[in-house]
Formats: sequence, structure tokens, C-alpha cells
Amino acid sequence: MVKFDYTKDDIRRIAKEENIRFLRLMFTDLYGTIKNVEVPISQLDKVLDNKMMFDGSSIDGFVRIEESDMWLYPDLSTWMIFPWGGEHGKVARLICEVYNADRTPFLGDPRNNLIRVLDEMKEMGFTEFNIGPEPEFFLFKLDEKTGRPTIHLNDKGSYFDLAPVDLGENCRRDIVLELENMGFDVEASHHEVAPGQHEVDFKYADALHACDNIQTFKLVVKTVARKYGLHATFMPKPLDRINGSGMHLNMSLFHKDGNAFFDTKGEEQLSQDAYYFLGGVLKHARNFTAIMNPTVNSYKRLVPGYEAPVYVAWSGHNRSPLVRVPIARGNSTRLELRSVDPSANPYLAVAALLEAGLDGLRNKIEPAAPVDRNIYAMDDEEREANNIQDLPSTLHNALKALKTDKVVQDAMGPHLYQNFLEAKRLEWDAYRQEVSQWERDQYLEMY
Repeated sequence: MVKFDYTKDDIRRIAKEENIRFLRLMFTDLYGTIKNVEVPISQLDKVLDNKMMFDGSSIDGFVRIEESDMWLYPDLSTWMIFPWGGEHGKVARLICEVYNADRTPFLGDPRNNLIRVLDEMKEMGFTEFNIGPEPEFFLFKLDEKTGRPTIHLNDKGSYFDLAPVDLGENCRRDIVLELENMGFDVEASHHEVAPGQHEVDFKYADALHACDNIQTFKLVVKTVARKYGLHATFMPKPLDRINGSGMHLNMSLFHKDGNAFFDTKGEEQLSQDAYYFLGGVLKHARNFTAIMNPTVNSYKRLVPGYEAPVYVAWSGHNRSPLVRVPIARGNSTRLELRSVDPSANPYLAVAALLEAGLDGLRNKIEPAAPVDRNIYAMDDEEREANNIQDLPSTLHNALKALKTDKVVQDAMGPHLYQNFLEAKRLEWDAYRQEVSQWERDQYLEMY
């Protein structure tokens, strides 16, 4: 997606020319949920002058009621007009950073936190961290009477299927058209492996705007699906015994001379920086899993047999390890982390990923040898011989791993870390008190 350097005057002019009637001031909470304050266009000057306040105590993971007054500072480069209008006129949006009442950056804002980590990267001599996401989602039918989502899929298609098997094709095309109208550079769209599952790939961007794009993408997908009587969900594993939805993150690090991961003379044409960065990612992988896979449901996807990675390893030649090195070289040289799912808060996930890689660079962490065999076909002894660890199997185990890793905690900062940990402990406690239908079917008569 093209990033524009809008000025205040540019935005005033466009708003007038396009007859914009309302502004959505968007930001993201601790859980990755998009929040927004909508104001009429008459408030545009107030917005552009950073004079818009809101109640931060009403947002999960932000502040206490006695600290509730907060400011919204719009990032002018995120100005965008939504392609769908309504009877009340056109709506535009600006993504905002959250500031405290004293006008200092609020570090409980996941976007501000990512900016902080990116500043650390720049202090180390790097100029940009690019992210290319691959988010997947399911389309379910809506109940015609209640308008609520059902668990009935809208098709029985599989990987790369065509209509009439892929009944989501028209909806997916509409999603692509809406994204392109909003400035996205869509590279491909297709049916995924599971029935009702889809993927739309769009071009990489710098880390901050890539996260903005993920949030915008989710909003567009859900909005368009609704027009077709469908519910789009980014839940990692909505149904059992089929593949779950991932959000692979392709990453590349740049310095003043170009892609820091590429070296024509390096092994596999990868630079020493690429290997150190990879070493950091692999070292911290178990410990940042709670951030990349933040829900109880996430771990129903991270099981053998459904293409999601389960083991901490890397390769340039097969897709079973956690990290893959795609064959492209030059400025396209990149690493691909395959464990992330779309329930992750993208700002937190990218901050943790970058901090892990930077730790590898600071401490010259060498990765283990690549594993070019199918890890799923290895037995326990073979994996142990190759020093291949498992990812955490539950949210509970992932949180225990997170508590051991100061680097990953620092990637979140103390405010976000403590609030995230507490919220996810409560989620796990609520889950483990529930009795599932599987348990009743399995044990009720047996015992």
C-alpha cells in the first residue's frame, strides 16, 4: 500500500473536494481490537491540531478511571477515505497514537510501543523493518432471522479451487476491489485449504504501516462479507478437524546500503546479520508464542497434521519448520515466521519479533543448523537429536514461557506486559473451568 506524506492542508483540501462528512479516529487496544472515535467533519481542525480527547479508562488495558483523559494524535500518513458510503455521506479515517494528559506518548498504546522498538532498531544503524503479512480467514453464513454468525460454511472448496466449488469467490473479489480502492497493492487472492477458508495477500510495507494495513484489512473483510450475508472471522481454529487460519509474517531488515539480510558471498546468499537475526528469533520463539498466538483457541491450530508449525526450527527448503527462508534474494531476501495467527495484535507481534531479532544481532546468536526434512515425520528421538523444541501446547504454557524472557517482556514494555499477562491469565482460568461437550461425550457414561 502506498504511503503518502499528507500535510494538514492536503487533508483539508481532500476532505472538501470529496465532501467528507465524518471522521473515524482509529486506534488499537491491548487485544488487537480496533477502537474508534467518530466525529463530524466540522471537528477536522481540532483533530489535526491534536486537540481531540477521549476516555482511556473505557479501553481494555489502558488506564484507571482517575487517569482517564487522553489525547489522540493522528498519523497524517494514514488518511484514507472508505469506499463505502452511506446515507449520511462519505467517511474518512485517521489512525491515531494515544498520548497521556500531559502530552507524553502513552506506552500502553500498542502502536506507540512499536514506534519505541523501531527507534531502538534505528539506533543500531538500521533504517527500516518491512513486514509482508499473509492473513487467512473463514466465511460463515449468517442466520437469516437473527443476523448472528452460524457455524455453517459458505462452500466446500479447498486450496486454489474455482467457482462453483468456491462460493466465496465473488465476496473475495469484492474484498480485493475495495482494498484496491483504498490504495492496497493486492498481489493475490485464493481459496485456502479448508472449506470456507480464504487468503488475500497484499504488498509488504514498513512495520508500522504494515500493522495499520492488517487492521484496515480486517475491517474491510468483515464489512464486505456482511454485504453477502456472511460473517468473516479471523478466529484461528473455528472448527475442529480442518486447518486453522494463520497470518505468516515475512520480514526483512534494511540499512543504508539495502537489504541487511542479503549477501552475494554469504552461505545461501544470506548475510551474517540475517543469521544472527534468525538466531534471535529462534531463541525467543517459545517465549513470544503467547503474543503471536494469544488466545486459548490459538493452540487448537498449533497441532501436528494441519500444516501449522509446531516445532522450533528453520529451513530454506521445506514448510514444516517455524521459520522458512523463501528463495527470493536481492532486496526480496526475507525470513517468514509461520506460527503467527490473525488473533494476534499486530503491533505487539511485530514489536516482539523485531526485538527478538535485534537481540540476536546484539549478542551474535547463531541459529542451529537448518532442518530440511519433514519434521512432522520425525519421531521424538530424531527431534531431540536435532535440538528441535516444541512450541508451547497451551496458552497456559505459553504464558509460563513468556514470564522467563526479559527480552520479550521489554519488547512490550512494563504497562503492556503486565496488563497482557493478567488478562490472559484470566482468560485461561475462565477456560479451564468450562466443561466441553467432548468431555461429556468421552467420560459421562464411562465413569
